[in-house]
Amino acid sequence: MTVLSDKEILEYLERGELKITPFETSCLNPAGYDLRSSRHVGIKPKQYDLTATLERVELGLETVGTLHIRSSLAREGITGSFAVVDPGFRGQLTLNLHNNGEEKLTIHKGEPIVQIILYKLGDSAGKGYSGLYQNSKGIVSSRRHKLRE
Repeated sequence: MTVLSDKEILEYLERGELKITPFETSCLNPAGYDLRSSRHVGIKPKQYDLTATLERVELGLETVGTLHIRSSLAREGITGSFAVVDPGFRGQLTLNLHNNGEEKLTIHKGEPIVQIILYKLGDSAGKGYSGLYQNSKGIVSSRRHKLRE
């Protein structure tokens, strides 16, 4: 796997192999893209909250993504628990954020919150993501119990 550079991300967007909507040039980094919070979030110490990304992301079958908390938030005690963004995924991403600090932390709507790092797979995936979170809109709670139904 190879990490996509900013130039490659723009090429993938132009070819339609990747979609980030809305796309904001200032969120593009040398090796990733900053995804922003879709809402105002206040997280008390030792608590967690869910938020969704403002952006809708669509990955082609040759691309996989990983999410990393912004270092500014990490320095204030915020950690996140994130899943891999599989090839073929479409939708907004739900983020689980935990405040390990001693003070309430506020994240404003539109504030960059995580960076998605995009990787080119060695070969296209045989099938795209078709799980319970495909086409997610807004904050989506766990659907793992639906697997048993």
